Amino acid sequence: MDFIKPLGRQNKTSIMEFVLLGFSVDPKIQTVLFVLGLLVYLLTLSGNLAIITLIWIDQCLQTPMYFLLGNLSFIEICYTSTTVPKMLWDFLLGDKTISFVGCKLQLYFFGTLGSTECVLLSAMAYDRYAAICHPLRYTILMSQKTCWGLLASSWAIGNVNSIVNTALVFSLDFCHSNEIDHFFCDIPPLLQLSCSDTLVSQLVTFTISGGIMIVAFSLILLSYILIVSSVLKISTAEGRMKAFSTCASHLTVVSIFYGTLMYMYIRPSSSHSMEQDRLVSVLYAIITPMLNPLIYSFRNKEVQGAVRRALSKDRW
Repeated sequence: MDFIKPLGRQNKTSIMEFVLLGFSVDPKIQTVLFVLGLLVYLLTLSGNLAIITLIWIDQCLQTPMYFLLGNLSFIEICYTSTTVPKMLWDFLLGDKTISFVGCKLQLYFFGTLGSTECVLLSAMAYDRYAAICHPLRYTILMSQKTCWGLLASSWAIGNVNSIVNTALVFSLDFCHSNEIDHFFCDIPPLLQLSCSDTLVSQLVTFTISGGIMIVAFSLILLSYILIVSSVLKISTAEGRMKAFSTCASHLTVVSIFYGTLMYMYIRPSSSHSMEQDRLVSVLYAIITPMLNPLIYSFRNKEVQGAVRRALSKDRW
């Protein structure tokens, strides 16, 4: 096998490719997993593409809130596409190898998109704060320039975070084994595979990635504290319910995404169980991108109205 090449006296090895062990080696189970995975992936693509299309064609949805939502859907499509196609390929053909460069790129894009989504969700919380707490100044607070600035900041932070983490992880030595106990290249299983001292990498990952998650989540929390304070001042129950209903979808998405992400990354490496990590990863990397368009369409009357208008146009 030529995918592990010795480096001589240092008793180290240069990994040429990795093997993603995934979930199961039973061919029958892998067939079932392939069908389920393909179904979820198609639902994710169609749901998020539908959201993007509706926002593009419906004038009523061309507002800052839906501008950010459309970009969230775009991120979800890219996010799930970094892992699921390779996973489906592994299920279908049993070829679980991934090149060293391919693994590095997968980790980079996955980290970039995940971090970008973290920051973008906090930008969406700020949008709700501006709409509910400062309705008369909303168009100023959420101007086109501000929207693009929030989006650019999200992508910039996501990229910087991922570049640092990817560079640190792949500066380590990998030896003895090239088998990753996961279905994609992620930081925890790669650190476990390294024969180098991973303390610095763990500290940097915890500090930078954990810092981004905690700061973004804290901004979301602060936004909703101010929102609740403002909504409670509304005199009618109907008015309060209407204000809260505009936040319900975002709160649901935030709860699922941040809950799983914090469990996965903001805890000591000694508490990591790869079996649990795989299941949690399925939730935030595969299931959540599929659920987001459903959450926003089922709970949002404006999106439902846009769907009805689009369908009525098709009839004519």
